[in-house]
Amino acid sequence: MVVTTQASTRQLDDAEVEGLDRWWRAANYLAVGQIYLMGDDPLLTRPLAAASTKPRLLGHWGTTPGLNLLWAHASRCVRERDLEAIFVTGPGHGGPAVVASTWLEGTWTDVYPDVSRDAAGMGKLFRQFSFPGGIPSHVAADVPGSIHEGGELGYSLAHAHGAAFDDPGLVVFCVVGDGEAETGPLAGSWQSVAFVDAARDGAVLPVLHLNGWKIANPTTVARLSDDDLVAHLGGRGYAPVVVEGPHEGETSADVHRRLAAALDGCLDGIAAIQARARGRAGDDDHEVVGTDDVPRWPLLVLRTPKGWTGPAEVDGERVEGTWRAHQVPISEVRGDDENRRRLEEWMRSYRPEELFDADGRPQQDLLDLVPRRPMSANPRTNGGSVSRPLRLADFRDHAVEVRGPGETMHSPTTVLGDWLARVAVDNPTTFRLFGPDEVASNRLQAVVEAVGRAWAGKGDPDDDRMRPSGRVMEVLSEHLVQGWLEGYLLTGRHGVLTSYEAFVHIVDSMLNQHAKWLKVTRQLPWRDPLPSLNYLLSSHVWRQDHNGFSHQDPGFLDHVATKKAEISRIYLPPDANTLLSTMDHVLRSEHYVNVVVAGKQMVHDYLPVQEAVEHCARGLGIWDWASSDEGEEPDVVVAAAGDVPTLEALAAVDLLRTHLPRLRVRFVNVVDLMRLQSASEHPHGMPDAEFDAVFTRDRPVVMAFHGYPALVHRLTYRRANNGGFHVRGFVEEGTTTTPFDMVSANDMDRFRLAADVLERVPGLLPRHAALRQRLMDARRRAREHAYEHGEDPEEISGWRWPHGGVHHAMPAGTPAGRGGGRPAVDDAGDRPTP
Repeated sequence: MVVTTQASTRQLDDAEVEGLDRWWRAANYLAVGQIYLMGDDPLLTRPLAAASTKPRLLGHWGTTPGLNLLWAHASRCVRERDLEAIFVTGPGHGGPAVVASTWLEGTWTDVYPDVSRDAAGMGKLFRQFSFPGGIPSHVAADVPGSIHEGGELGYSLAHAHGAAFDDPGLVVFCVVGDGEAETGPLAGSWQSVAFVDAARDGAVLPVLHLNGWKIANPTTVARLSDDDLVAHLGGRGYAPVVVEGPHEGETSADVHRRLAAALDGCLDGIAAIQARARGRAGDDDHEVVGTDDVPRWPLLVLRTPKGWTGPAEVDGERVEGTWRAHQVPISEVRGDDENRRRLEEWMRSYRPEELFDADGRPQQDLLDLVPRRPMSANPRTNGGSVSRPLRLADFRDHAVEVRGPGETMHSPTTVLGDWLARVAVDNPTTFRLFGPDEVASNRLQAVVEAVGRAWAGKGDPDDDRMRPSGRVMEVLSEHLVQGWLEGYLLTGRHGVLTSYEAFVHIVDSMLNQHAKWLKVTRQLPWRDPLPSLNYLLSSHVWRQDHNGFSHQDPGFLDHVATKKAEISRIYLPPDANTLLSTMDHVLRSEHYVNVVVAGKQMVHDYLPVQEAVEHCARGLGIWDWASSDEGEEPDVVVAAAGDVPTLEALAAVDLLRTHLPRLRVRFVNVVDLMRLQSASEHPHGMPDAEFDAVFTRDRPVVMAFHGYPALVHRLTYRRANNGGFHVRGFVEEGTTTTPFDMVSANDMDRFRLAADVLERVPGLLPRHAALRQRLMDARRRAREHAYEHGEDPEEISGWRWPHGGVHHAMPAGTPAGRGGGRPAVDDAGDRPTP
């Protein structure tokens, strides 16, 4: 049986209905003015002139009256119940609606004092909308009270739940448009209700607003009958209530009364669920949740005509209630007298002279409707203003001991997991770990063991550490966990999203939108910096040899590198201690997109923790113990970025030191990929003089890179030695095979890298053609061994750095020191030709 929410029996009196209707009319008037008017005569004190209309009509009217209606009613509830609430607008193209109510509430003027709450300010409000030098047409970052632009549809409900987590006093009114309801991310977001802890989280009240149409087509959800719609939403765990109108012969007052009763019923239902959960004094935190314990959260379905109160017909065609109302119902108003007359008649139908005084100020009865804490001024929507730094335990206490380079091995993410577990315990209401069912697979199980998985749905005796108060958020939807995390960050909290590297591409577009938000808010002085969006990508391309080609794709790095330099950061720590240092850094950072790629399989430990800290602070550095240039200019630079590339590059250096002991090789490891860019291109970019000191201006550089080689060339294109860089990386050769065969298939193996040095250092190849041949033979034999035995040869899988060495990761711009265990062999034949 489907459970539904019962509307409140309390009925609004006539004065309350009139107040709601007056607010709604005022907001509708202001919205139409934003779309159409230049703002020189915002109150229409004279006949509407052509010059008073905008030359380009940009905006979306169809969803706007419904949004204005919902804001008016939500605001009444906030005022009467003294709620802490925010308003998330899924159909964000209805920007005129939210801007209108924000101005009516006074928040717009508080943030932008030049847009005063009078006729002059109203004129500026109209002019700025969708106008050069003004504001966008959506509920963008420029809009006070917004955490969700809604330009790209699908993420409103995920953002709303992210905002509600760990904020027990918050109510999030989340409007889901019926076009948005067709998207995959939104369809997945209905599952969020199973993760809401009624005792410790806030509440989300979804409002599915059905006006029937998209740009030019009907919406599938709106064509469902009420019975089917209620059954569908009930199956997702909600208790829906449906409000529809106006029916034939009704006025807006009838809709106001039904909507108010429904909203009161929903909020009463939320309060009852929370009171029950919070009255159990912690007993709700058992791991197995019975069927009777699973709440049915209220949900409101609102059916109103698209473009309600707008023109009923234009040129003989129906507009109100059809797809024709989606954007601009009346076009060509500047050059068409009849259309301009229709526009003026439409705007005057709201009777602005009753709503604003002669100076354009909202009448006092409208001002009296503004809550003590209006939604547009809720500080949570400026998340940086309420954010607090994380309490971070000293990661050095979790570091691995490193006696010599490569002597021991650890799983970097396993080591990190122990520290992240401490972070989660020490920050019980401001940090969460998010992942699409891959937290344990990525070796972060320690976090689950420490704080549990969030789950408030029906339980099973075989559940593993699942409880309502769990801090690890897992659901098999990258869209959903990304949306939750964004909502959590946008309201001032902190988190990490861990994912298989190949599948994080699923949220490429969501990253785009968040990066745009960060870019715009950085330019708004009233917006405070937000906690960074942190990705930890594991199960990466080079160690997905068991899953095959579908799981092998490092291209997210290329995607992130296209974002604004002041936003994007990419880190490739080569071992466990550098991963610890990197993650400590990114969790302390603000207003960035940080991408950290680290393996979960066993990798060599190279740097003791203090040297790891220093190396990460530099971003890239010369590893003296792996170099043999002895303070002189090298014959070749061998570089690496990433854990597997570092392994193969070091093994190549071992081959060169064994066979060409007099060759001067400098080894450089890159942790912060953006150090490769010029300082004029990126804040992390290394100055040219320092870069040239490390990589030289004219010596060949052979680099093993975690991702697609073209990215390194793109980042270094301004460097003097850009033409000297030869980069090996992933070139779309993948399958189910062994780890070494994977790197060999992409020409990034140790033998290929050593051969690259022979081919690029002048004069070496003619004298050492036989060595190159032996390298290629060894490479072939390794593949044959893998194909015959199903594993790599022991001399490859069991390779260790054999030359010992003192740990000195040399600072950028200083000559490499001595050491590194160089063999005492004098072979004049391995020197390059002058």
